[in-house]
Amino acid sequence: MHSPWHGRKVLVTGAEGFIGSTLVDLLVELGAQVRAFTHYKPYAEKGNLAHLLHSGDVETVSGDVRDAGRVMDVVEGCDTVFHLAALIGIPYSYDSPGAYVATNVVGTENVAEACRRHAVRRLVHTSTSEVYGTALTAPIAEDHPLQPQSPYSASKIGADMMALSHAHAFELPVTVVRPFNTYGPRQSARAVIPTILAQLHSGAREIRLGSLTPTRDFTYVTDTAAGFLAAAACDRALGEVVNLGSGQEIAIGRLAEELIAASGRDAEVVVDPSRLRPSGSEVHRLLSDNSRALQWTSWRPEVSLGEGLRRTSAWVEENLHLFAADRYAV
Repeated sequence: MHSPWHGRKVLVTGAEGFIGSTLVDLLVELGAQVRAFTHYKPYAEKGNLAHLLHSGDVETVSGDVRDAGRVMDVVEGCDTVFHLAALIGIPYSYDSPGAYVATNVVGTENVAEACRRHAVRRLVHTSTSEVYGTALTAPIAEDHPLQPQSPYSASKIGADMMALSHAHAFELPVTVVRPFNTYGPRQSARAVIPTILAQLHSGAREIRLGSLTPTRDFTYVTDTAAGFLAAAACDRALGEVVNLGSGQEIAIGRLAEELIAASGRDAEVVVDPSRLRPSGSEVHRLLSDNSRALQWTSWRPEVSLGEGLRRTSAWVEENLHLFAADRYAV
């Protein structure tokens, strides 16, 4: 029996990214006709889609979501659009907030407008749990107040509102998915799990981190990608936000201990002041209420944290050349 994605024309923006490339892999596996919109680079780099470039399974188009004309062209003919393209990374947003507005807010407007003009069946827009800031109530449901504790967070709040405004003003069939902390193979050293694993597999005896007390809710990347597909198939989610999280939290210090165990290495954790966020910007607790995703779409994570950390550790060890373990990536 064919999957409901078989033969369907699907666009993924940000397709070379960590979650985007995993979503592309899943869509190809399910038989979709995938158009991958990737950020134009004037230098040679194979990236996360290298294994698909000559397979004939994916049409790759380069461009920039800030270019409205290019976005309008790339959306044409697509049934479903998954919009993941974004400027990510919290520390860099302190240095260059305007770039985050241009890519995340204006870029989302360009994608939403193109989807409206071309009458796509569904737009799935990617948010982030960072928009909630530090939990005022936990677990965090979709109606939790939005708190812009960094320029990155603010830009994603703006992007979410832009996407949802098109649902209200133009009846655009859009759903906002809000992943909590996704991890797994292909994630860059900007994130805490590959940062720790790269240090461990480089032989570090001290794991240098920022604050150890914040808690996070981690979901393995294939589960997050499956959540995108579940949201795209759910009519009840039209014009709504859906959290994608495990519903379990772990402190960063405890996570580091779990990663040391998963890697089979021996090290101790040390706080590095250069990795601390500004005091008013640190998000101290993130824990998702994923009941809406479960009730509306039957989605639930399948990969346990322990299993996911072991898989990710093996991938980082095999791809250590991609990481500069001695340098803090912002």
